[in-house]
Amino acid sequence: MRYFYFILIAAGSLALACHAQETTNVFKTDLETFEAQTGTVVVKGFGEVGTISMSTGTISVRAKESVNASTGSRQTGIAVWFTGNDQAVERLVVDYGELDSLLNGIDCLGKITSDATALPGFEADYSTKSGLQIIAYSSRRQGVILTYLQFCDRPRIPLTSAQLTQLEGLIGQAKTSLDSLRTAK
Repeated sequence: MRYFYFILIAAGSLALACHAQETTNVFKTDLETFEAQTGTVVVKGFGEVGTISMSTGTISVRAKESVNASTGSRQTGIAVWFTGNDQAVERLVVDYGELDSLLNGIDCLGKITSDATALPGFEADYSTKSGLQIIAYSSRRQGVILTYLQFCDRPRIPLTSAQLTQLEGLIGQAKTSLDSLRTAK
């Protein structure tokens, strides 16, 4: 009987430890952590940069600036939204510091060819801290290269090359907007 109680206590402790680890890793970006401050007023500014309409839904990009009203400290970034026709709304935040790398990743994936590997198929992806992924995929050496947008482990959202270019342009516009905010302060 003691052995049973020992196993029960150990399992409970393990479950609590896993839960504690999950709750400490809730915010993956500096902007999300900043916005979660308690005991102070946080002003969360946003501006719609643009949208991409698709048959499966709409992708939206917003510029974000959050300010601690007491200290004046601030964080900036973007939010990328997907409102699907038959899916729940997905939203991920990307810190300002990741935007140049994200733009370079999208540019690289938009130019990738089947020569990326000697093997017949490949998958290349770029991921942000929050789990926003841009993916290029081909299963045949001389086949079509497909591109996708993915929010963490949610279903992939197919993008045409024109939509990938539009997404890159919207993120670039958001960065330019945030750059002007940063230099004005």
